Amino acid sequence: MSQRTYNQLWVDAHLELSRLLTEELPAEPPHPEKDRVVFFQRLAMLYVRYIQVFRQLEVVYDQVVHPQKRRLIRAVLDGVVGRVLELKNEMVEKEFSEYHYMDDVLHDLKLIPADLEIPIPRYFISDRSKELQERKTMLTDILKMVEVTESPEPLMAKDMSQEEAIRIIQVVERARQGRLRAKLNEESRKMNRMYRTRDPGTAGIEMAAVCIQKLWRGYIQRKRAKIAREEEMIFLGMAMDPKYQVPCSAEITARASEGCTQLKQEEHEEDYQKSVVAVTNQLRDVEGHDMSKTMKDQIRQWFIECRDATGSFPDYPDEEDGGSALIFVEKDPQQLMEEIAAKEEEDSNNKPKGKEEKKQKGNKDKGKNMEDEEEAGLKMLPSAFLSDLEVGNKTFEDFWKTRNESRNFNQRHEVELIKEEKRKVIEAEIRVQVDEQMRQELAEWKLAVDKDKGGKTKGNAKKKKGSKSGKRKKKEKDLTSDRTLESLCRELVEQGLLKQANDVRLQDYLGDYSYLGTTLRQNDIEPMPSLSDVRQVLSLYAILPLGSQVVHEKAPLIKAILLTGPAGVGKKMLVHSICQETGANLFDLSPMNTAGKYPGKSGLAMMLHMVFKVARLLQPSVIWIEDAEKMFYKKVPKEEKELDPKRLKKDLPKSLKLIKGEDRVLIIGTTKDPLSADIKSLCKMYSKIILIPRPDYGSRYILWKQLITKQGGEVTKTLDLSSLAKISDGYTPGHMVQVIQSVVTKRRILQQANRSLTASEFVAPLAKIDPVFQEEEEALKNWYAKTPLGKKRIKAATGKEEEEALVKGKDAKKKGKK
Repeated sequence: MSQRTYNQLWVDAHLELSRLLTEELPAEPPHPEKDRVVFFQRLAMLYVRYIQVFRQLEVVYDQVVHPQKRRLIRAVLDGVVGRVLELKNEMVEKEFSEYHYMDDVLHDLKLIPADLEIPIPRYFISDRSKELQERKTMLTDILKMVEVTESPEPLMAKDMSQEEAIRIIQVVERARQGRLRAKLNEESRKMNRMYRTRDPGTAGIEMAAVCIQKLWRGYIQRKRAKIAREEEMIFLGMAMDPKYQVPCSAEITARASEGCTQLKQEEHEEDYQKSVVAVTNQLRDVEGHDMSKTMKDQIRQWFIECRDATGSFPDYPDEEDGGSALIFVEKDPQQLMEEIAAKEEEDSNNKPKGKEEKKQKGNKDKGKNMEDEEEAGLKMLPSAFLSDLEVGNKTFEDFWKTRNESRNFNQRHEVELIKEEKRKVIEAEIRVQVDEQMRQELAEWKLAVDKDKGGKTKGNAKKKKGSKSGKRKKKEKDLTSDRTLESLCRELVEQGLLKQANDVRLQDYLGDYSYLGTTLRQNDIEPMPSLSDVRQVLSLYAILPLGSQVVHEKAPLIKAILLTGPAGVGKKMLVHSICQETGANLFDLSPMNTAGKYPGKSGLAMMLHMVFKVARLLQPSVIWIEDAEKMFYKKVPKEEKELDPKRLKKDLPKSLKLIKGEDRVLIIGTTKDPLSADIKSLCKMYSKIILIPRPDYGSRYILWKQLITKQGGEVTKTLDLSSLAKISDGYTPGHMVQVIQSVVTKRRILQQANRSLTASEFVAPLAKIDPVFQEEEEALKNWYAKTPLGKKRIKAATGKEEEEALVKGKDAKKKGKK
């Protein structure tokens, strides 16, 4: 597609965004909503609409080549992503569930389930391609060095008894004799056929001809019927025409042009950076002197006005308050003097109060908040991204929406826009220099006219600064200050704590949409989430915050996620896909992996320090804890006591507290047996707990189809996928992969031309594997109901039932009175 098409898509996205902003930021604040269901519907509608804007802007940012447009699009895109995460957080708080079902909203907006899929921005990887390549090369080199230094284990010949040796020789000899006998039998049969010559007669020839005719006519008729059936299905729209299955020439050309777009983007970006440097130097040389002179004249004029108004020269504003920038605000000298005095009073009054006063105030505030919530109803939480979106939308409407770009066909940068931006930067630089000069000049004026040395104000300022610095907290000790990043990485790789993520993507985690979620919830039945829901939740909680620094700093902070579910549902695959989608490093702090490494308290402190230090320096980073339940065992099994799986129980939560908004570090735990762990400690560590269930029918159907095709098998009409999906209820994706690998072998792939795959071939190996039984899934559901969010969900459901019972009771009383 052309750049004009993407510009139009950008306009459409901003049109929808402006509608959303008018709804979210009305002139008068909206009335609080008392009905929780109605409020959730409003949230869900906003959430789905923001996702559509997100999808549009992501495509636009990936394909637009204009460097200045891309900067604005990126800022708005980050804002939209952040707003989506905020709405998701609100929906979780209001519905008390990590999973939401919006089939009714999709129906109202005339969208399909694919439109609800969270897109993973391509700029997470493309904008950092060089950095990621360097990091990958560094890790590969370290791994090679580690492999070379490790001495290979000597090959030991296995001892064999005389009986075993005789048995192997017998098996081989019998096999040889069998092959020889089969060959002799085949040759004798050929000889018999050659000598079996007999005159069949005319009747026999006719019978043979009739038999051949029957077979041929039946074959031809079946073939015609098959072709007619396929044509009818294509005509009815139930099957795709084969000519549309192959990409057309226009589609191939469009894909090729999309590939060239990135090269254009890099070329235009390089030109833009050169132009920025040239324009900045030009402005500094040409306009810098005039700017400095104008500022000095204005500041001197302000000195004289203050002297005339107050009778004395003013105190010069501090650099922290903005310096001379305060002077250029349209205010009277008297107002400025009052503002400066008020700020000084505030600083002096901001002293730490007693603990008792704080507690009393806190209790009062809590009581007030509770009363307000009860009286007011449900309100939208304040947003950290709406102001940024408003600014971005205004910039687009003021500058880009009506801009005539008929002469800028190649979409190069705008020089005038660079000048406007850089003038402000140069003005700020010059103001700092002017402030230093004018402070000295003001001091000289005071000495000459007021005979005031002005030492008191400086002393006070110094005291204030000293008091502020005294409040700062102690920094964490750096135990490895004398070591380089490369040496730390090498040690972590050697110890097996820093690993290379497997090459899997989130789209490889296959699963269908849950179509009956809303219907089941309306009938007070809690639906089990589908694998598609799991994929969507992880995109929101892990991938989007890790991929963007701006989003991670402002969005609701998630430090740790726990993935729980039966063995084989794809927990490990999800961890690796998160690393691949965001370009994150993978650190493995699993109890089994850390066993025997860095012994003692000092060793444990050193290990955690190194892992978190490297994770921060090479962010984004994922710290993976496999079998997370072992760290919080209720009772450690005898066979695992020597491994000391609980050694990280105390120190890891402390390290978790040190993760701040600017640190793109995420801890992901995976567990298949959470019931063996202390639920309080586990929930305290992991703020988000995601239950991954067995796949439903729709997900199983997609999994069988895609996995068989990926293995090299052909899905034909003889392969009844529907029956296969039905009988595999209770089996996980891991079980399916295991079965497919055992059936669709290289030999079986070669035989497909003569004998197509059938469902019966998969039944026997599937029957040998134990499925996830209903009892195991129920146990996981009951465990999840004991988590903080699960308890809130049950409490909300019981409260709703009580309300309904009260309403029914009142209606019954009214009827009785009548």
